[in-house]
Amino acid sequence: MTLLLDTHFLIWLVLGSQRLAEFPWLDRYRPWGVSPVSFLEIQFLAEIGRLSVRNPEFTSAVVDDPRFSVDDIALVALVRHGLELGWTRDPFDRLLAAHSLARRVPLCSLDRRVRGHHRWVVEELAR
Repeated sequence: MTLLLDTHFLIWLVLGSQRLAEFPWLDRYRPWGVSPVSFLEIQFLAEIGRLSVRNPEFTSAVVDDPRFSVDDIALVALVRHGLELGWTRDPFDRLLAAHSLARRVPLCSLDRRVRGHHRWVVEELAR
């Protein structure tokens, strides 16, 4: 795994968003790392009506897609690293950044707060 996708990038890749044209360098990092945390965030977004996907179909599609590598990291590792990340109150941002820290791979995120505070951000998006 050479990078960890944040949830938005995962959604865009699975759904084939036109937004991906802005990131031609992304293919160099395949297979893309995916945190199981993103599957939970996607479910939350679907439940509140901000995303129209069906689970478990969405999750299964990612797991079965060779473009992605789902990293089954231990929960204790996420929590241990997440304790260091007081710069965010968003539980999903905190867990994804913790996953990135634990694996020492950059996080691919457009979130300004993440990019401004997290020390492991993919080079092409850094600050």
